[in-house]
Amino acid sequence: MAPLSEFVSVVVSDGSRDAGLAMMLLSRPPTNAMTRQVYREIVAAADELGRRDDVSAVIVFGGQEIFSAGDDLPELRTLTAAEAGVAARVRQQAVDAVAAIPKPTVAAITGYALGAGLTLALAADWRVSGDNAKFGATEILAGLIPGGGGMARLTRAAGASKAKELVFSGRFVDAEEALALGLIDEMVAPDDVYDAAAAWARRFLDGPAAALAAAKAGINDVFDLGPADLAAAERRRYTEVFATGPGEPDPADG
Repeated sequence: MAPLSEFVSVVVSDGSRDAGLAMMLLSRPPTNAMTRQVYREIVAAADELGRRDDVSAVIVFGGQEIFSAGDDLPELRTLTAAEAGVAARVRQQAVDAVAAIPKPTVAAITGYALGAGLTLALAADWRVSGDNAKFGATEILAGLIPGGGGMARLTRAAGASKAKELVFSGRFVDAEEALALGLIDEMVAPDDVYDAAAAWARRFLDGPAAALAAAKAGINDVFDLGPADLAAAERRRYTEVFATGPGEPDPADG
């Protein structure tokens, strides 16, 4: 599969195994540091994955060595305040685009997921990491704060008290603590990360696509909408799925 663009590739199963499984691959050696260009490519890749009928589930992967060490700090230091605002916007668009892929997503984390890399991982539905992986909301170490919705996603996963401690300190978290905090969902041997992520995704390859998309959007709405809008959105999605789905199972069929 030819890369979608310079740093982010979309790779889709050819159907010989795991038909419907796709991968969004970050490839900007040596650390997968993210620039404005990388973020724009992530948006394009997420859009493609969302639209493709031959994709049922997605793995977000940075390769066997590292998921992402976060933003490219040398690039950030060259930006004016106005340019930093643009960078913040494209970062937010990329994270939101991954979160909004209307299919189950799993981040397969090797090496490090730091700063914006951790935020990107938290945008996936689930996270699988190697037992040697390191995590951190490290932006404070550069005199910055997490962007792209990073603080909100960290707070959802770990709670406000622990999120503050992690953001204020910028300290590294090992995989065992990340699992206890809810930053990851499974910890495996380093060489097994991709296969374990594929096993998570494989459970949903034959699921009802419209219902899965509606359920994912509805759960995401819990964090993004007020009570009135949330109830209206849930009713709308239920009706749309009801109109296209198989309906409720008949107990007599069991």
